[in-house]
Amino acid sequence: MSQVKRTPLANQAAELLLNRIRAGEWPLGARIPGETTLGPQLGVGRSTVREAIRQLAGKGVLQTRQGAGVFVTALDAAEDWNTVLQRAEIAAVIEARTAIEAEAAYLAAQRRSPQALRAIRRTLADRERHRESAADYVDADMRYHRAVVEAADNPVLLELFDSFVPRLRQAMIDMLALGAGMDDDADRGAHEQLTEAIAAHDGDAARRLSRTHLDALCERIAR
Repeated sequence: MSQVKRTPLANQAAELLLNRIRAGEWPLGARIPGETTLGPQLGVGRSTVREAIRQLAGKGVLQTRQGAGVFVTALDAAEDWNTVLQRAEIAAVIEARTAIEAEAAYLAAQRRSPQALRAIRRTLADRERHRESAADYVDADMRYHRAVVEAADNPVLLELFDSFVPRLRQAMIDMLALGAGMDDDADRGAHEQLTEAIAAHDGDAARRLSRTHLDALCERIAR
């Protein structure tokens, strides 16, 4: 049986335990052996086993149940969200963003407060003032779309949107630097129509306009 040979011991012990779970040694829902059993198997002390279990619990693979033991709750560790986004193709990220923003636009039309609508209009106007610099324009555009998501009054949607911004920002800047229609009439009109749909509490139109705009953006980036 494989044993830990190099430091950091807890990280390697966690990896060895995860490999055994992946190999099917302990199925989903199974109770894994105790620290006194795992320690000699891995060639480490109980405190190292405890830390390895803590690491895997943090990744959702194991769960400690008071008085019952440690149980398998997932058969692999989920990748860090930022890592997933960094590796994903930009088109795929925009597709996911579309799903979030289209629903957020619908909810924004239903729930927006007068203050939220003012923020949307303010960021829309600000977007018009940043046409000289691609970076400034992209940042202004992101502030507008964030204001729409914020108006939906759903903190989960807002957190998801914020997680997409770093991955998209540079790709958008690069695209605009190549002359891909920065602030053209159709793009400007799409944002104005979306704003007015939200102002009119027209959720269906807001959802449709948001999706149409982002679908066009995805096609533009894919060229």
